[in-house]
Amino acid sequence: VGVTSRTFASAEKTAASVGCAACADVDALLALEPEYIVEAASVEAVRAMAVPVLRRGVNLVVLSIGAFADLAFYEEVKQAAREGGAKVHLASGGFDVLQTVTLMAEALKLDEKAGIETHTGAKGFRNTPVWADHLLTDTEKTTVFTGSAKEAIATFPRRVNVAVATSLATTGPDITGVTMHSVPGWVGDDHCITAEIEGVKAVVDICSSTSAIAGWSAVALLRNIASPVCFY
Repeated sequence: VGVTSRTFASAEKTAASVGCAACADVDALLALEPEYIVEAASVEAVRAMAVPVLRRGVNLVVLSIGAFADLAFYEEVKQAAREGGAKVHLASGGFDVLQTVTLMAEALKLDEKAGIETHTGAKGFRNTPVWADHLLTDTEKTTVFTGSAKEAIATFPRRVNVAVATSLATTGPDITGVTMHSVPGWVGDDHCITAEIEGVKAVVDICSSTSAIAGWSAVALLRNIASPVCFY
């Protein structure tokens, strides 16, 4: 029904392409009484709009899951959703099987091991604490980070959407392991995510040379919501 963006010109461009209203801000978008708002902007956008949107009873689909690295904010968002009778949908893709393993671990009181291993190009680590010029000329992959999801969040506040989603779906930021590799000439990202308990091991491997898959994950989520047959 409508779209808003950081600049009104951007909102107008998108609105014209899909035939909906261009809105100056989120309040104007809410005035159109949407059932769902899909965020495809930034962590900052999620922090600014999630609570007021949910308190209005509007469901929210979030792509910038890194916003929930702040667990206090995550709890605030969940409470706002309860108050408004709305839901937050995390467009992460394939994480349902990880949640299933975690549910089994909790119910059966089993130890669970969960983590994510990421391979990406060297340029992706620029302007982060692990950056070094040699990463551009290395001939083999270099492991630039090993630690917990909580530590990864502190080190890479703008590059941890998948790591945050992994930790929220499994063992939590303090326990979920994160390993990141810089690979010469690599294009895109490869995220290999595992959750393992006695008798069960789930692996989700997401390899993409384009960030467009994030947008399509939101489309798939919305189609699933509206479909008489749902896949989880």
